[in-house]
Parts: sequence; C-alpha cells; structure tokens
Amino acid sequence: MPLATHAERKYQSSELLGGASEWESVRVEHRRIGPGVQNCVRPECTELVLILSGKAVVRRCADGKMQEGLALPGTAWLVPAGTDETYLELDGATECLILFLPAKLLEESALIDHGLDPARAQLAYVGGFADPLLSRVGEALHGLKGGDAGPTESLVADGLRAALTAHLVGHYTVDRWRAAEPSPALDKRRLRRVLDRIEARIGEPISLAELAGEACLSPFHFSRLFRQATGLSPHRYVVERRIEAARRMIAAGNASMSEIALETGFGSQANFSRTFSRLAGCTPRDYRRLHGR
Repeated sequence: MPLATHAERKYQSSELLGGASEWESVRVEHRRIGPGVQNCVRPECTELVLILSGKAVVRRCADGKMQEGLALPGTAWLVPAGTDETYLELDGATECLILFLPAKLLEESALIDHGLDPARAQLAYVGGFADPLLSRVGEALHGLKGGDAGPTESLVADGLRAALTAHLVGHYTVDRWRAAEPSPALDKRRLRRVLDRIEARIGEPISLAELAGEACLSPFHFSRLFRQATGLSPHRYVVERRIEAARRMIAAGNASMSEIALETGFGSQANFSRTFSRLAGCTPRDYRRLHGR
C-alpha cells in the first residue's frame, strides 16, 4: 500500500525534481524547498529530510517547543508520524531528499525479539544533526529505480530500508536520543581580529595557519568555525576580499592591471584575470570600461 505522503501539502513552495522512488515501506522524493513559512500538517507517516545543498535557518515548533537550526548539506531533520508540528519556516532555499516511512517502523513482536521495549520505540522530533549513515542510505535508495524496479533493485531497497529502520530505532527514539553538546563558536572578538588581519594583509601571502593563530585555534577547528560564522571557507573569503579591493582599484583607474594584480595578492596578471573573470562575471578590462572614471 502506498504511503500517505504529505510533501505537496506541507512544502507548498517546493518543487519535485524528477520522479519519486517508492517501495512497499519507503518513498524517496528529491525536492527543492523555497524560503518562507510552510504549511504544517499532522503527518501520517514518518518524514526524514536529508539536506543535499543550500543553506537555511530553520525555525520550527512541535508540542509547544521551538527548535532553530541550520539546514546545511549533510544535516538531517526528523519528524515522526503524528507529530503536532505547528510552525515551520526557512529563510533560504535547500535541495533535499525526503524519505517517508511507515508510522510503525517495526511491529511490536519484532522489537521484542530484538530486546527493545515497544513503549520506548517512539522516534524523537530532532533536526539539524549530521549522520553520515543516514545520508548514505538515503542517497543509495534515491539511486535505485522505484515502482517497476526488478527483483534485484527491490531486494537492495529492502536491505537499505531495514538498515535505515534499525539505525533510527537504535539512535533516534525519545528514550535514546541525546542532543550533542553545542559546538564552540568563533566569537565576535576573535572573528573581528581575523577579518582585520585579512584586510591588513590583502596584498600579501596569508596562510591558514596564520589566520587560525590569530583566532587561537587549530587550522582544522578554525576552518570549520570560520565557515560557520561567514558562510565561506577562509580561502574563499580572502579571495573575495581581494577581488573587492581590485574592483575599487580598477574603477579608480590609476593603476595598470599588472599593478593591481600584485597589490591585491594575486601574484600574476594571468592569475588575477582568471580569478576576477570567474567571480565578477567579466574581465578586468571590461569592468574598467563599465565602471571606470
């Protein structure tokens, strides 16, 4: 029997990308969900959303409890069947896989056979967490052909669904789920020091280790926290600031392209021209013709 899915009613600003894949106890939809307040429904089946691309702050409420988190690639959002979700809003667009599963993932007899208490098998309403196994299983299911698939694809789908069910029951029930400790953030003071260092050294080589040292962090943790704070990797941020400085110099019209390339840290005119064209959408000379004094 087909699952009673609700994506069309709930995500009214969404678009189905390609056809859905569906088997007896799981359905996978590839959707792009736009920003805005969504239309909350009381789901008849469990919904697992796996973010593929995009970025959005998600604000949602169920059972009187507000949640807020970032929908980033690799994060997951779980809405158990029957959840009284009353508010859902995204401030950006995301591309995702939505997996729909039965309200009862396993029969009580199966839970008991595996030493699990059926009374404690209710899934939790959680979101914004990263679980690589869920992402891999979801993408593997999406890669199979649903509907008229042959016996081999159906057998693989059954195995993937069983693995998904076992993982959810083993880690994401109300009884078992524990939210991760809040990750440290790059506080405003340290972030300001890093950004000031970049501006002061815009025309000079500047290493990841140097920026991380300014923030008193290891390069690994600094890169993660910097991206979290700015939405960009340290390298991409530096490049974009150099391009912005180059835009101002080009528009001023007082320096040659080779001088601008050196003063903004690109090392060579060829590297400067290539990077500028990629990020600005036109060559430096075209930019001067359009914006020069």
